Amino acid sequence: MSLQESLNRFKQQQERCQSTLTAISSRPSSKTSKSHKAAPSSNSSAPSKVSAPIKFSNDTERLQHINAIRKSPVGAQLKRVIDLLFETRQSFTPEEINEACYVDVNSNKALFDSLKNNTKVNYDGKRFSYKSKHDLKGKDQLLSLIRKYAEGLPVVEVKDSYSSVLEDLQALKASGQVWLLSNMDSQEDIVYPNDPKVIIKVDDELKQLFRGIELPRDMVDIEKELHKNGMKPATNTAKRRAMAEVHGITSKPKPKKKREITRRTKLTNAHLPELFQHLN
Repeated sequence: MSLQESLNRFKQQQERCQSTLTAISSRPSSKTSKSHKAAPSSNSSAPSKVSAPIKFSNDTERLQHINAIRKSPVGAQLKRVIDLLFETRQSFTPEEINEACYVDVNSNKALFDSLKNNTKVNYDGKRFSYKSKHDLKGKDQLLSLIRKYAEGLPVVEVKDSYSSVLEDLQALKASGQVWLLSNMDSQEDIVYPNDPKVIIKVDDELKQLFRGIELPRDMVDIEKELHKNGMKPATNTAKRRAMAEVHGITSKPKPKKKREITRRTKLTNAHLPELFQHLN
């Protein structure tokens, strides 16, 4: 017999019992009338008590809810279990999972296999628990991990490590221990270590000198400057332009593309924080 048929039978039984009890409570009793006549006059003025109809505990809605969960697709049940593991950060046996979120892992082989092989789930043979990419317990371990990634660590890789990891990232940024930048293209946040050993104070005059250097606008002039300083340019713009004229190709200046912070951008000029203000 299916679960739905059992629910229907249970509901019908409740209705029959309720009707029977209501009829019994409203039926007059001869014994009751006699006892009232024989009772002393002092009690005759007391109001007679009317018995309230008895109500059974209605468990139908809960059973229907459980039935709907177990009939849902494997993916929906899988998400329900992973959410439970993520929110509690505790390990559960299949029986405990069934009790906590009504997903019967043991009776669904496809669900059991999907849960066991999921990259976000750890299974030790008896219990299931949540598994993040980086096993971190607090801010100190988070900072130690970030310092291992000089070229940047995507926030998405650590945001599920523990519940307050995003708050700790903001705290590390506020204290100047990390740089937290956004990639405009992928909308992905990247966190970079701010090594305290390389923190130096740059003189204002040196900053002005750095900003006052104007590079030539033409690549030919840039290549000439490189030759003057004993460096070989990687390009030969004069030769390329001459070849283009021979073949009748007119070169159009390419618009300069603004460089954005990418997944593995290496931070330089970290001693000039004002260069990065527009990225915050």
